[in-house]
Amino acid sequence: MVKEIDSTELNSRLSSDEGPYLLDIRSEAEVVHGMLPDSTHLPMHLIPLRMNDFPKDKEIVLYCRSGARSYHACMYLMQQGMQNVINLKGGIIDWARQGYQIVAYG
Repeated sequence: MVKEIDSTELNSRLSSDEGPYLLDIRSEAEVVHGMLPDSTHLPMHLIPLRMNDFPKDKEIVLYCRSGARSYHACMYLMQQGMQNVINLKGGIIDWARQGYQIVAYG
């Protein structure tokens, strides 16, 4: 079962000292429109190649546009033995709908 977090809960966790690691798994074409503050961009297809670089001691929140791709990416990472992954429910669409900050990519 994939753990999920909503935008409101994530926003409050980001303001704490021990905030999660944010991973934006959208394509290059999507991230040019902005991303969550302090996110790392890694297109979904590169996850298998880079998963060893992910922090082991922090929660990792994955997000995409609507939450569907990131849900599947979380399932994949859990199958690989990672238990510290969480899906952002509703993706960046819900984040923006709640009025939370979106920053320029790069």
